[in-house]
Amino acid sequence: MPKPDTCLVGIDIGSSKVGVLIGKKDDDGDIEIIGQGMAPNRGTRRGNVVNVESTVEALRHATEEAEMMAGYEIEGAFVGVAGFDVRSVNSRGMVAVTRKDREIRAADIQRVLDAAQSAALPSDREILHAIPQEFIVDDQGGISDPLGMSGSRLEVAVHLVTGHTTRGKTVLTCVNKAGIRVKELVFEPLAAAESMLRLQERELGTLLIDVGSGTSGFAFFLEGEVQHSGVCPIGASHFTKDLAQVLRTPFDEAERLKIQKGACLTSLVGDDEGISVPSVGGGTVNVVRRRELCEILQPRAEELLQLVHDDLQRVGRADQLRGGVVITGGGAQLSGLLELTEQVFDTGVRYGLPEGFKGLTQVIESPSWSTAAGLLRYGLLAEEAPGRGQPNRLSVKSMIGSLKGMFSDLL
Repeated sequence: MPKPDTCLVGIDIGSSKVGVLIGKKDDDGDIEIIGQGMAPNRGTRRGNVVNVESTVEALRHATEEAEMMAGYEIEGAFVGVAGFDVRSVNSRGMVAVTRKDREIRAADIQRVLDAAQSAALPSDREILHAIPQEFIVDDQGGISDPLGMSGSRLEVAVHLVTGHTTRGKTVLTCVNKAGIRVKELVFEPLAAAESMLRLQERELGTLLIDVGSGTSGFAFFLEGEVQHSGVCPIGASHFTKDLAQVLRTPFDEAERLKIQKGACLTSLVGDDEGISVPSVGGGTVNVVRRRELCEILQPRAEELLQLVHDDLQRVGRADQLRGGVVITGGGAQLSGLLELTEQVFDTGVRYGLPEGFKGLTQVIESPSWSTAAGLLRYGLLAEEAPGRGQPNRLSVKSMIGSLKGMFSDLL
């Protein structure tokens, strides 16, 4: 049985399922997948918990399956969050270095990070992540680690990700009721990036879109760090609902049609293929052309992608995608979505799959596992870090800086 201190656990609480992965740290510092569990979840909607008991039940089923496979009892986990209430903003902080030698120390770095996080927030919101983008020492920018440098003024640019306090507390309640301690709540696109974005993509300017069931999260990376992030209120379930409503077929049948025959780009389908569509209540079976399915799905896909594109354009980042777009998440597998994304963003696009893992890698060879796998790597980096506010030992380029222990007072 693996030792407790060598294992990491990632839990992805989605709007349609709960996914759990257990990974073991090996001697080379890599992660070996040793356990996987999945259970349907009817307790969340648009990324937010709407039924605690249903969510807890799904968590228990998924964790028990993963524990049985790994031979390991889960105690704590890194948990993904991606509700539509998640917001992000860029902030700056500045402090004076008044010591005689003007040497920047860890305490100065902590002070400037605290200053950047002091932005006024509504009383019902909490900071999930404070991600350093760059440090500036006496007007010299682009610094990832200012420790030991000399200067009289230290500044930092920080990306703040915030969430609704009560909704975060509800997630904690669900996980705790399932018998698991939450080590950290992690914004899901940032976790997914840890499992699939390559260093060059982070440097050049790359947009990651994580298409979930109820929502789609996204994050834009440039010069190694996240510059902008957000959540779009459209996910894979909206495609299914569109089919169910227009074709007047049960939701389960609409989901099957979407997966097996659906496409969101009319140029990829012909006119001659007929598809049988059962009616609600077991009535007559209608026959529709595959092109008709596409004509239902394509407008919703265009809406999702255009919302993300418009948000990037609003912050002046839409023309900086030199690294392209990476699409991941369970909803990313819809036929034609990659090609449509290329048209909307006018850049190269690829599917994102978890990379660089060992062990049971076949169980995560799907975009559906990108967040859970990313939570393992995020957890590994977080546990190796000395703690908040010390980027001298935790390079800004090496991981997403976060406020570890956030919400701990709510446990």
